[in-house]
Amino acid sequence: MHNSWRVRQAARIVREGGVLAYPTEAVWGLGCDPWDQAAVYRLLTLKRRPMEKGLILVADTIRQFDFLLHDLPEDSLAKLASTWPGPNTWLVPHHNRLPGWVTGAHATVALRVSEHPLVGELCALTGPLISTSANPAGRPAARTRLRVQQYFPDNLDGILTGELGGRKNPSVIRDLVTGKVFRP
Repeated sequence: MHNSWRVRQAARIVREGGVLAYPTEAVWGLGCDPWDQAAVYRLLTLKRRPMEKGLILVADTIRQFDFLLHDLPEDSLAKLASTWPGPNTWLVPHHNRLPGWVTGAHATVALRVSEHPLVGELCALTGPLISTSANPAGRPAARTRLRVQQYFPDNLDGILTGELGGRKNPSVIRDLVTGKVFRP
C-alpha cells in the first residue's frame, strides 16, 4: 500500500507521543498511541473525559488485534470478522492485556476495524490507535476540520487532512459476549 506523505507525517506524530485529529467514517476523531500513557492522559484532558469510561481502539485489520483475540472462541472470531472492516465497535474481554488508561473501569475494551482509507493507512503504520470523537465532553462531535480547530485551537500535535467517510452516525457498540447494544 502506498502511504501518502501526510499519512507518514501523522504516523510520525503518533510515534513521537503526539495527539492527532483525523477523519473517520462519520465524525472527526482524536487519536494517539494507546501504549503511551502521557499521550492518552493528554487526550483525556483535552476531551475532559474521565479515564474510567475507557476508550475505543481502531485498527486497519483484525490481525492488529491478535494479541487480544487469539484465545476467543471460533464463533466469536467469526462474528468479528464478518462485521469488520465496518461501522461496528465490539466490547471484547481484554484480560488485562491493555493498560488501565485505555480500558478504564471495564473488563472489556472497545475495538473497531475501520473502513476509512486514511484511518487504515495510518493504523497500518502505527498499529492500533485510540479513536475517540474530536469534541470536549458534552459537545457535539466535530464533523469538519474547522470545528476540530475551534474545539482544540492549539492543543493538537497534528491534523490529518481528509474527508469524512459519509456515514451519518458513529459506529454501533455491542458486547461480543452478551450481544447487548450500548450505542445503536
